[in-house]
Amino acid sequence: MENFQMHATTLSGLEELLAKELTELGAKKVETQKRLVTFEGDKELLYRANLWCRTAIRILKPIDLFSAYSEKELYSEIQKTNWSKYIDNKNSIAVDVILTKSTFQHSLYTAQLTKDAIVDQFRERTGERPSVDLKSPDLRVVLYINKNKVSVSLDTSGQSLHKRGYRTQTHTVPLNEVLAASIVLFSKWDRSSAFVDGMCGSGTILIEAAMIALDIAPSFFRKKFGFMTWKDYDKVLYTKLRSEVERRRRTTSLSLMGCEVNKKTCMMARDNIENAGLSKFIHVYNKPFEFFEPRRSSGTIVMNPPYNSRQKIQDDPNEKYKMIGDTLKKNYAGFDAYIFTGNLEAAKKIGLRASRRIPLHNGSLDCRLLYFEMYSGSKEVREK
Repeated sequence: MENFQMHATTLSGLEELLAKELTELGAKKVETQKRLVTFEGDKELLYRANLWCRTAIRILKPIDLFSAYSEKELYSEIQKTNWSKYIDNKNSIAVDVILTKSTFQHSLYTAQLTKDAIVDQFRERTGERPSVDLKSPDLRVVLYINKNKVSVSLDTSGQSLHKRGYRTQTHTVPLNEVLAASIVLFSKWDRSSAFVDGMCGSGTILIEAAMIALDIAPSFFRKKFGFMTWKDYDKVLYTKLRSEVERRRRTTSLSLMGCEVNKKTCMMARDNIENAGLSKFIHVYNKPFEFFEPRRSSGTIVMNPPYNSRQKIQDDPNEKYKMIGDTLKKNYAGFDAYIFTGNLEAAKKIGLRASRRIPLHNGSLDCRLLYFEMYSGSKEVREK
């Protein structure tokens, strides 16, 4: 099969993780940019990337690159592509536009103009035109316009890859699955020792950790991808790759535990874990973190405590973060501890010196993944 260029989008700070995933899948000429990894591969790699990349948001296939300084030029350039290669007039389309420092000021209007250029081509040739379906189109076209440079791509993923399909319920501010997976991948967890989430919410980090350890594809529950409605969709190839996904579940003994103080949220976590088929491996307890004891001498503990930003919390954040530090010292000597937070001031109250501070973003929030090496025995926890 012929190789071609592809782009994988991700969240800020995850570019190197995604590049590693793509390289392990067999991608060539892998290069990182801001929230983007470019690479080359064939159709099989395109399908594999959608099935197996835990840190990708979308896999895009670029089809054109040009300069446009006016609406007329943009319309003309879009019409130069033979869109009948990808869809028929009975199919549906959608157009997404991302603008950066561009003379084109309005993304919705630019998307409308691009859509007009595509459907007008069909109307002129056949007398009929594709319809528009913003939610589930047969072909989603993505334009990135930086100043006057226009990159045109096809979205191969369809629905965002962070939507795994196992979450039936979430609490007020759920953690993005891609971000949850990255927290596990950034950690030193060996995928067999104890793994604890001290404030597990609806269970996303625990589920992602179990799927990583069991070698379950992140898209295991997905039924549809954008490339399935393309004219060149290879159903035989995809069925073969999908069968590999079904077979690659490891059998292993895991010890994943979580605690959640809110009873309703705890039930959500249990429901999501059951929906993912992981109840055998993950146990969630309706307890406050400070009263939960892991009964293990070593392992990995992660936490995504409230930031007091998008989340409304009753407790003083400074007191909450102080409690986290006190509990880590008391109950988790011998563990590797990772705290993901967007409240960098309150995080100082943890009272431990971070061995590593990984800059990440949760939406628009500037966050850090803080790593604390908790010593046991004669080597006491290092404090400020």
